[in-house]
Amino acid sequence: MSHESTVPGELGDPAVRAAEVPEPGAVTIVVPTFNESANIRELLRRISLSVPTRLPCEVVFVDDSTDDTPEVIRREAQDCPFPVTVLHRDEPAGGLGGAVVEGMKAAGSDWIVVMDGDLQHPPSLVPELIGAGERTHSGLVVASRYIDGGSRAGLAGGYRIAVSRCATWLTKSLFPRRLRGISDPMSGFFAIRRSAVTAEVLQPLGYKILLELAVRSRPRRVTEVPFVFQDRFAGESKSTAQEGLRFLRHLAGLRSASPIARMVAFGLIGASGFVPNLVGLWALTRLGLHYVPAEILANQLGVAWNFLLMEQLLFRERRRHRLWWDRAGRFALLANADLVLRIPLIALLVHEFGTGALPATALALVMTFVLRFVGTEALVYLPRRGRGARGSGGADESRPAAGGSRTARRTV
Repeated sequence: MSHESTVPGELGDPAVRAAEVPEPGAVTIVVPTFNESANIRELLRRISLSVPTRLPCEVVFVDDSTDDTPEVIRREAQDCPFPVTVLHRDEPAGGLGGAVVEGMKAAGSDWIVVMDGDLQHPPSLVPELIGAGERTHSGLVVASRYIDGGSRAGLAGGYRIAVSRCATWLTKSLFPRRLRGISDPMSGFFAIRRSAVTAEVLQPLGYKILLELAVRSRPRRVTEVPFVFQDRFAGESKSTAQEGLRFLRHLAGLRSASPIARMVAFGLIGASGFVPNLVGLWALTRLGLHYVPAEILANQLGVAWNFLLMEQLLFRERRRHRLWWDRAGRFALLANADLVLRIPLIALLVHEFGTGALPATALALVMTFVLRFVGTEALVYLPRRGRGARGSGGADESRPAAGGSRTARRTV
């Protein structure tokens, strides 16, 4: 027997969960899928052989596929000895990470195991992940390729191995405290207690959901279990250059979450704007334009450069509060006001306070930088008073919160 309904609200809604989610088991296995139809039968077979014999389970597939993966899941789940739920998302907000968050909201068990659908994560390890968590009273158990007994053998080719090593080194360098004790922050195979994470605080982008969990809401106690990364059973890898860019954007967003880090990033992005500014000034003066209007026009190139970088790297999660043209206009106004304010401020410091020209210029740069940072946060990217987030700004707007897209739910 199966039934199907369309859920108009968020999956985290208590009324929805009470009516739709299977009876709680010992573990909910969340599997995000994108065109994995060729792997579903073998995945469910291996789960059936290794998990229910040792602990009760349910499986929640969160599917963003454009092929027949949902139909294959429903067909192959008919003979499974555990409940299988399919959540097909009309809008794949947040990529694979967003799918995992929706699966967590739909989980009916105290433990949630996240794993890929391509069989590179062995289902036979699921009971060990839960057992390790219970033995050590941990909130998070990570299946690691980089501790004794683990291996990244399933990574195909030297290029993917090099990328994995660099990504691991980069994330651990950026978050040394948050990732202490986690040797494999790039792992997509882990178990977490449902009570140890608040799904609403997560802001996933792309496929590295463990990094998101560890940085934003890491449980106090973390345990690792070794595992051998397997060869993909069927299909092709979903790792692309675009996913790599999303990963870097995600890193930038996580690293700039604190005000001090945001201010540093704001300064670095602002400094990078001198490059297009100087290039534009050189080009315009070579064309014969007077240096004063040339500098005014060239400054706009730097402003545009800074705005684009800040939109993508620093304030991506806040873009939904205003329409893009509103944000761009406010940002340009602040940036040009900074230029206009700096000259009178230098004159004031030199003539009224007797400051030397060089220290006056440096002090004016610092003062206007702080004002510009505060103004950008307050006037461009903070929500309007008395209004909710705005999402009508077009395709470039930030994604909706995870769980906010319409989904079709089917329990087999």
